[in-house]
Amino acid sequence: MDPANQSEALIEAELDYVEGADFLMVKPALAYLDVIKLLYDNFEAPIAAYNVSGEYAMVKAAAQKGWIDGDKAMQEMLLSIKRAGAKVILTYFAKEYALGLKNQLIY
Repeated sequence: MDPANQSEALIEAELDYVEGADFLMVKPALAYLDVIKLLYDNFEAPIAAYNVSGEYAMVKAAAQKGWIDGDKAMQEMLLSIKRAGAKVILTYFAKEYALGLKNQLIY
């Protein structure tokens, strides 16, 4: 697919939806928040977003260098994906996020 062409994303999603897809997956999540929203607005199927390893590594590397607060960046990143319309988020942050929830460190 042409990453600049939202119409193409709609066509591909429609084909998957008609074939009975349980979810419509968007990968990578951050670069395509607009597509997540577009699919959310146009289909009944739940939207799944894959927060890929490069997005995870970007936050980890910047936090390691002291450029950002890694925990806050993780929370904002995952929240932006959810806010765009994803009902399922696959992420390398899953364990960290779950521990943060358990310890009430995450909003």
